[in-house]
Amino acid sequence: MSDCLQAVTFFYLLPMEKIVVIGAGPAGIACAAILAKNNIPFELLEQANSICPAWHNHYDRLSLHTVKSLSALPYLPFPESYPTYVPKAELLTYFDDYVQHFDIKPRLNTTVQHIEEKENGWTITTSNGEEIKGSQIIITTGFNRVPFSPEIIGLGSFTGGIMHSKNYKNPKQLEGDRILVVGMGNSGAEIALDLALNGKTTYLSVRGPVNIVPRDFLGNPTQLTAKKLAIFPPFIGDRLGRLVQYLSIGNLNKYGIKRPNIFPAKQLRKLGKTPVIDLGTVAEIRKGNISIRPSIKIINGASVQFTNNQSDHFDHIIFATGYQSAVEQFAPFVQSLLNEHGHPGQFRHRTEKGNQAFFVGFNAYASGLLESINQQALELEQILIE
Repeated sequence: MSDCLQAVTFFYLLPMEKIVVIGAGPAGIACAAILAKNNIPFELLEQANSICPAWHNHYDRLSLHTVKSLSALPYLPFPESYPTYVPKAELLTYFDDYVQHFDIKPRLNTTVQHIEEKENGWTITTSNGEEIKGSQIIITTGFNRVPFSPEIIGLGSFTGGIMHSKNYKNPKQLEGDRILVVGMGNSGAEIALDLALNGKTTYLSVRGPVNIVPRDFLGNPTQLTAKKLAIFPPFIGDRLGRLVQYLSIGNLNKYGIKRPNIFPAKQLRKLGKTPVIDLGTVAEIRKGNISIRPSIKIINGASVQFTNNQSDHFDHIIFATGYQSAVEQFAPFVQSLLNEHGHPGQFRHRTEKGNQAFFVGFNAYASGLLESINQQALELEQILIE
């Protein structure tokens, strides 16, 4: 064998460096699919015992608020038989089919404890002390890693049940009929709707002004309408969006909900805060089946006093108060990369040592989360095959 052929043979026998993907949610399996498709060695780590655990744990009535044509992961559209807004059960089936389609085999029950940069890559230490080497890392643990609950005076004295929205499934798991949902984001609004439609006496604590938009307007998905409005300069598109909001949602001041001065689309672009997408909550508020209250001032036993000094008794409190990505807890180097919302503010990070880290699934400020994941995964593919 010639020296040249020996050198080539030796090169191909060398083990290829692998990329480590952390988190097997939608962003993680999308990135894994990109790597598998391009025959790039990788390892996908997930601390739970299944892929997409956050989606498994969501409440039962969940369905996507975004249309299926803009919510699929790369290179595998949703089946044509799926409805426009994919329900939770079908979505989980799609995720399972996705990993099978690309032959993705994640390492489940593997918790990343610490990530440390080395001269030629990264060392990922798991909770059992194992060290995994990666030439590059892709962090995909998402916005909703650590549930957040506010500190409230007297919360420890509450005599009823307390849970975070992360643990809410359906009204059957709640004892008693008087339920307070704290926080009117998308989860809080939909959980309150679920409770009201199932006969619970439902209250919704709303801290401040809320932008609410319809999921559909005049028979068309609002998401697709917003895409069409995006061709206009923001000052035009924002005002057209406000008109849609006014015609569909109206004025809710008398019910205790004020509308902020900022336009819904601008709120998403500038503040990273998604407007509430209404699936029927507003109708239940107008009917009196969901009562609005301001922020909680103090809790004393079963009694909750609000900042307007009104008090009510409750059997259960559900905190729909959001999450923190908290990536810096296991990846200290990310601390300097956090944006004003506390999330990694970069898609691609090159360190002083020349190593690379990617953050996928942390940028949903201009589109739906799954659409953003699709776009970032495809961008990752372009970078890796350059």
